[in-house]
Amino acid sequence: MTCVLVVDDDSAIRTVVAQALRRAGHDVATAASLAELDRALAGGIPDVLVTDVVLPDGDGIDHLAGIGARFPSLPIIVLSAQNTLTTAVRATEAGAYEYLPKPFDLDDLIRAVAGATARTSTATDADSETSPADDSALPLIGRSPAMQDVYRVIARVVSNDLTVLISGESGTGKELVARAIHDLGGRRAAPFVAINMAAIPRELIEAELFGHERGAFTGAAQRNAGRFEQAAGGTLFLDEIGDMPMEAQTRLLRVLQSGEFTTVGGARTIQTDVRIVAATNRDLTTLVAGGRFREDLFYRLNVVPVALPPLRDRRQDIPLLARHFLDSAAAQGLPRRRLSSAALHRLAAHDWPGNVRELENAMRRLAVLARDEVIDEGTIGGLFGDAATARDPDAGIAVAVRQLIDRIASERPGALDDGTLHARVIGDVERPLIEAVLARHGGNQLRAARALGINRNTLRKRLDVLGIDIAGSGEVVEDVDRSR
Repeated sequence: MTCVLVVDDDSAIRTVVAQALRRAGHDVATAASLAELDRALAGGIPDVLVTDVVLPDGDGIDHLAGIGARFPSLPIIVLSAQNTLTTAVRATEAGAYEYLPKPFDLDDLIRAVAGATARTSTATDADSETSPADDSALPLIGRSPAMQDVYRVIARVVSNDLTVLISGESGTGKELVARAIHDLGGRRAAPFVAINMAAIPRELIEAELFGHERGAFTGAAQRNAGRFEQAAGGTLFLDEIGDMPMEAQTRLLRVLQSGEFTTVGGARTIQTDVRIVAATNRDLTTLVAGGRFREDLFYRLNVVPVALPPLRDRRQDIPLLARHFLDSAAAQGLPRRRLSSAALHRLAAHDWPGNVRELENAMRRLAVLARDEVIDEGTIGGLFGDAATARDPDAGIAVAVRQLIDRIASERPGALDDGTLHARVIGDVERPLIEAVLARHGGNQLRAARALGINRNTLRKRLDVLGIDIAGSGEVVEDVDRSR
């Protein structure tokens, strides 16, 4: 196992870097100053040294000369917030193997450590230099200042059991943050259990959370353990907490206050030992003000807030994410694709309303549908509908359907696999189709039905189902076709 010594006076950075390196399979020691660095080296030589430049008791780069003289085979990776050419040159002249400016991507650091290790290891070990990074070790990607702020908060909460409330738009990666908090913390050996409040019928939420006894309600043929029991000793992730019914909020508050609960239909008190991480894409303060979310529960959940930025607010991360998703698609057997510089600029200019999840879906689609290995700007334009529509107006329909599918996928994980996709897409397409045909025929239902190839009664039923109010629109509705 490779031993890495990490030196940085920022405890948050030390924690995040150390945990990421450990999950990548390395043994990690840390130090916060040059004095601690020297004491660590006196106790044994690591395989790789990762050090900051500005430390409380001196300049890390100036210190490298002495370290290099004593340990000439020790590869050194320099990290620095002084992102200037002068600093990079100084690090190189001091013999650093790699220089990474802050904020840096953890994926880049892990690759640098692997490369430094391979330089001094056997040919067998060198094979790992070209192997892909372990995605599960680094679920969060981004070097933007906004994401560095997120990393620092994560680093501060992994060593305790404080309740965390993650906020952010759909598709920003709230569950990834929750999993990172669990995987990097002391409960990582226990279960991580997730429940989406928006996906469960309100009458079943309490049974899902706390479990139920046999006969507790119609259909309860046997006792079932709830999510609190399933997550015992680990982390319970309450996704879309803003959609939780008020009655379930009240019971959840009691559990958070007392640390115990009873199953639905049960009498025995069960002691709970779980860490709570909640998430929402709604403004809970607005819900509280409107009486739709309990204020006391909000304060119980909002102990440590983590605000995830939308992708449009961290555009510099879009190229990193796009490349990562294409690489992941290739690793899963899809064709390998690369993005031209112009294509990357085009991606970064898009607002991505579905955020990271929308970008991932788009890259997977490009991996399948792109004709060339190198994806150019024109292909990216087709992704958004402009270039494709310019070449072929009819292509706009196909683009709109693809965008609709991306939006459905971004709204809820698993939405493309729950058997409702055909009905959902047909429903979204049917309404504008009927409205357009009715408008074309001046609101005449008989002529519109004939154009659609259905009878008038069927059309009327669809108008009722879809809630299309022709009379209220000011259009003339005729029962008789007067065109004959």
